[in-house]
Amino acid sequence: MKIAIVGLGLIGGSLALDLRRLGHTLLGTSRRPETCEQAVALGVVDHASPDLLDMAEADVIVLCPPIEAIAPIAERLIPHLTSSTILTDVGSVKQPIVERISPQWPNFVGGHPMAGTAEQGLEAAQRDLFVGRPYVLTPTESTPQESVETMMEVVRSLQSTIHICDPAEHDRAVAWISHLPVMVSAALIAACTGEVDANVRELAQALASSGFKDTSRVGGGNPELGLMMAQHNTAALLAALTQYRTQLDRCIANIQNSNWVELEAWLVQTQQERPKYIKP
Repeated sequence: MKIAIVGLGLIGGSLALDLRRLGHTLLGTSRRPETCEQAVALGVVDHASPDLLDMAEADVIVLCPPIEAIAPIAERLIPHLTSSTILTDVGSVKQPIVERISPQWPNFVGGHPMAGTAEQGLEAAQRDLFVGRPYVLTPTESTPQESVETMMEVVRSLQSTIHICDPAEHDRAVAWISHLPVMVSAALIAACTGEVDANVRELAQALASSGFKDTSRVGGGNPELGLMMAQHNTAALLAALTQYRTQLDRCIANIQNSNWVELEAWLVQTQQERPKYIKP
């Protein structure tokens, strides 16, 4: 197939690397001409152009820009597509995107590969980023089955684990395991930074090791991505944050009241629940 990647960053570039290796012809576009030139020079895509409409000749177009740009880009492309062209995206929020694009283009199959790194940009693209990782597809009742099956074949070829789900349920789920952790992790960093004794703060910075590194990683990531999560998945994120605050208040109350039995029971429960969310 001829596949176009709109947005040659970490995710778009990694998709292009794997799909080109699988024998597809890859087109790419970026607003920056130098990124297009770099993508060709690195062998990420076969052809690249800063002209978005050059992507309209592809069989499948994967939209990989920031969340707020996905629908506007789709709307620019739609008048120039053939009826069989499949549009998909990689946005971490699905319901608002699906609700806006699907009525305008039946062959839109919402997507979200659950993979990434702390790095950004085309230089961070890597092969096999999606191997063994969940890849969500969110078709609607009106999405042609043929388009869904084509996207499932693409996802399988990446050796990802396919999950088909409702866009709203996707957004509620990722609020818990992706968007909430970003805010909690950011709050941890902000709380540590709020230590008023400079000596204690500097000592904490010197002593910080793997535990702090693991729990603070996503909070120290791309601020733009965290902001977009909050802006585009507001209701689900607020519900998750409220529940998190309830649990934090429970922890505080147990410590304040020296209720060690209940605190231990709470910690035992969290120890037992964690493996359900962590794949070996």
